[in-house]
Amino acid sequence: MLARYFSTSSRMGRAAALKSIRPLDYALSLEEPQHSWSKEQLSSIYHTPLLELVHRAQEQHRKWQDPNKVQLCTLMNIKEGGCTEDCKYCSQSSRHTTDVKASKMVSIEEVIQEAQEAKANGSTRFCMGAAWRDMMGRKSALGRISQMVKAVNDMGMETCVTLGMLDEQQARQLREAGLTAYNHNVDTSREHYSNIISTRSYDERLQTVQNVQKSGIKACCGGILGLGETQEDHIGFLYTLANMSPHPESLPINRLVPIQGTPIVEDLNKPNAKKLQFDEILRTIATARIVMPQSIIRLAAGRYTMKDHEQFLCFLAGCNSIFTGRRMLTTMCNGWEEDKLLLQKWGLEPMEAFTYDALEESRQRRKAQD
Repeated sequence: MLARYFSTSSRMGRAAALKSIRPLDYALSLEEPQHSWSKEQLSSIYHTPLLELVHRAQEQHRKWQDPNKVQLCTLMNIKEGGCTEDCKYCSQSSRHTTDVKASKMVSIEEVIQEAQEAKANGSTRFCMGAAWRDMMGRKSALGRISQMVKAVNDMGMETCVTLGMLDEQQARQLREAGLTAYNHNVDTSREHYSNIISTRSYDERLQTVQNVQKSGIKACCGGILGLGETQEDHIGFLYTLANMSPHPESLPINRLVPIQGTPIVEDLNKPNAKKLQFDEILRTIATARIVMPQSIIRLAAGRYTMKDHEQFLCFLAGCNSIFTGRRMLTTMCNGWEEDKLLLQKWGLEPMEAFTYDALEESRQRRKAQD
């Protein structure tokens, strides 16, 4: 195997060998995920002819994961609006004039009720989002959220929350509560980031991801496509994620839903504004699957804007999770019944809770035996 040769050859020999084969072939030869990718390597993979790229991504998916299983996730907005950030795409920012009004955090009983409904409909991960910049000075709220996490875990479901920036102590508290994963997206490439957000730096986002992973919580980290970015930004976005160690356990891919009153709408209406093409979504998903083979890739916000055949192509490219239910924070979401019929038509089955943990344990056992 190429990977075995690379692991045993000298550093100079390995560098020379890498130059002699396509990055795509190298990625597919690996027996362990790699956390050191250059933008040139990722660009080569991303720009592979589309039919071959999707085909090879499907091969990689079948090598590392069960291609017939899809994780169903449901997201609940537990505290809506009033965020002090200036993210251009977000309807929950207090700086933008949208229909979203600031609300208080919901009760634990409301969370339990929605989580029970989600589980009854096949969802195995229940996600909770609160529109905050960070958790500084929110000790009481963090305590209540910890109780929510425990209550959902007691149902046998995985839990995920997104609460803005976290420090190490706050991450440890959520870990002690049993939190499965923490969502904190990088949104886009480092280069394009400042065109979208000014109130939180790219490095602050990466620091929160590091705090989460250090605590033992899995990182859910992805981004939004359609923010006026270029294909080079898609590569830069993947470069950030692919060089994380470990890779994000789950990687949500959001398709921008432009909301009236948010500045991104005005930006995208400008002459020569870059418009997202569907093949760019496929390329991003397929490249992510190839270089981050263990990650669960989720179709998140904006999926309801995709036709059935477009979603089908995303699954072929390596996607293996969806958000399903009533809504995605403040935008529409495909419903459970609709998604059940869709998956049944394609012969796909809901993934059981904590499948990722079971797969990882199996991999570690095989590695120890080898």
